[in-house]
Amino acid sequence: MSKIENGYLIDQAKGRDPDAFAELMQLYMQDMYRVALAILMNDEDAADAIQDTILACWEKIHTLRKREFFKTWLTRILINKCYDIRKKRRNCVELEEYAEPITEDKGDLEFREALESLDEKYRIIMTLFYSQGYRIDEIADMLKLPKSTVQTRLQRGRERLAVYYRKYG
Repeated sequence: MSKIENGYLIDQAKGRDPDAFAELMQLYMQDMYRVALAILMNDEDAADAIQDTILACWEKIHTLRKREFFKTWLTRILINKCYDIRKKRRNCVELEEYAEPITEDKGDLEFREALESLDEKYRIIMTLFYSQGYRIDEIADMLKLPKSTVQTRLQRGRERLAVYYRKYG
């Protein structure tokens, strides 16, 4: 979809057009899933975070100042929702031993395990940079970190993944 078409959808959604908003959310669904999964490492929690994000975006889309920052605005809301879910989860007992095993693509599973081996501070930056295509300055703005910190964490994340793949890959 072109930037012009995307901008038109954003303008329509700001005007409370539910069809345009639904189409926008569908366009960014895969990106939202990757970010949520990088933070929460759980499909169900990621789905909950996305659902909460969609609702919050619908309620607050009128606050979006510049349509070219829509994806950044959406991602920031998603990250906050993910952190909210993690805070709630800390107070709950995990019942993973009773969960049914999920069948996944072997390559996807290996990559998720590699990402899971990283500390969250590296995992989220690696996901935003490589999977979502955000620039370092955008990530710094979203996570409210200095640009140099994002660059350092990106480099250290790469190094830790290299060590992981040498050891297990």
